[in-house]
Amino acid sequence: MHFTLIRCLQCEGFSNVIRSSSGMDTVRYKIQSKAVVYLRTCLHALVLIASSGLSSEQPVSDPSQDQFLYNDPIISTLKPERAHGRGFKLEYVVNAPLDIFWNYKTNFDIDLLHKNRFITSHKLVSREENLVITETEYSYKPGKVFKWQTTVFPDQDLLEYELLNPEECGQKYHYGYIQLEAEGMSTRVTHVAYFNFFGVSFWVNYPFKGGMSEFLKYTARWEQQFVMEFEHRYQ
Repeated sequence: MHFTLIRCLQCEGFSNVIRSSSGMDTVRYKIQSKAVVYLRTCLHALVLIASSGLSSEQPVSDPSQDQFLYNDPIISTLKPERAHGRGFKLEYVVNAPLDIFWNYKTNFDIDLLHKNRFITSHKLVSREENLVITETEYSYKPGKVFKWQTTVFPDQDLLEYELLNPEECGQKYHYGYIQLEAEGMSTRVTHVAYFNFFGVSFWVNYPFKGGMSEFLKYTARWEQQFVMEFEHRYQ
């Protein structure tokens, strides 16, 4: 173990300290001093990585003018509206008329959402006029039931939602909205969300599988394909 420690310290530039020390106390003191500086440097680097992308609206994907034409989702990171947390804006186009996609988005008792690999179960709890309560379990949070409250605004083609039990789901808050707009025979979707949980900055900026970008791209493309396959159910 001592040999391994010495090798690690040599790799980080501590070899000169060990060779030039005349006493064990001096060696320990200098090693500790160097180690503290090294650890602080690593921590500062991690903070910079985690806090990157804090501009009010910073693209995660690299959008082009033709991106919507090819139905590629556009993802932007957002500053939180509250003191802490993060947010995103997801934009994409679905090849279905607005009324068809609106019927799909407001069918809260749909039995086909389990085809989404991130959704384990989903059920409608209650609906009173324009206020809807649903419960959803996700594959990335097994055993946790997310209780969502959605307010429906048919005259605006708008859905506003909020997580009613954030603490039970390991979050501090989670809310947002989904705005639909007609674009010819297609529908433009703008999904904005704000949230806060442990490790949120890492998840937002992680560019690989398991990060926010991969999750949102899958969600958008799944809806694009899902509505095309099952459009007849919502006519």
